[in-house]
Amino acid sequence: MTTRTDLRAQGEAMRLRLFGSDAKSGDGAPGLHDLMSETEFGIVWCRPGLALPERMICTLAALASLQRHKALRRYAGAALNIGLDARAIQEVLIQIGIYAGFTASEEALDTAAEVFRTRGVIVPAQALRNDSLETLTAQGGELLKALHREAGNKGYAAPGNTVTGALYPVAIQYGYGEIWFRPGLDRRQRVLCSVASFTALRLEAQTRKFGQAALNLGASRVEVREAVIQTAPFSGFAPALNALAVLSEILGDAPRPAP
Repeated sequence: MTTRTDLRAQGEAMRLRLFGSDAKSGDGAPGLHDLMSETEFGIVWCRPGLALPERMICTLAALASLQRHKALRRYAGAALNIGLDARAIQEVLIQIGIYAGFTASEEALDTAAEVFRTRGVIVPAQALRNDSLETLTAQGGELLKALHREAGNKGYAAPGNTVTGALYPVAIQYGYGEIWFRPGLDRRQRVLCSVASFTALRLEAQTRKFGQAALNLGASRVEVREAVIQTAPFSGFAPALNALAVLSEILGDAPRPAP
């Protein structure tokens, strides 16, 4: 039987793996460090069902979406420590801009750049993308179908909605058609990033939609669940629980009515 002492030891080992010599944190009040060791690191970070790099992607997405820059600085360093490369870190921070705003991306990228400079990490230059708007529209439309299938033309995405139609084509071109096609993250990683970002931002309708999209792209139900759970220490257990409740039906966990 696992004890709190076991969880604390497990958490301290995970802290060391993530942060190395900078593992000490949570000293703002007596007992907080141990509490975080048990819950955040001993339980959440050590859960099975989602690989460590994907847990880090979800963590960065939640922190950047809510603009928690002090924590983001620490976790950008931890991401490098576990082998996530700088380009992948940057792409997470760009991806969340679709959901939290590109100002959030800019500020998060500045925070990550400070970490890269301190570590002497050089991010290779990337060629300017010059796809035409027509190409972006076509690419975005194809990806939209792959992600959302028949749900891709519902709600604010409905073609006949003249109000949302003033903005949504831009989301198709630059969200789906441009950002999702950037190198550095694969589609499965990007959709888990999306689920984590929507959970942190408390956007339940989008969490449901992209939870299903993750399944459509081949992520397992356990991976989608764990992407949500991973956000709990960073954006709150209540938003994560609300997101899990929203996803219960598609993840197969909805309570069955009594006969």
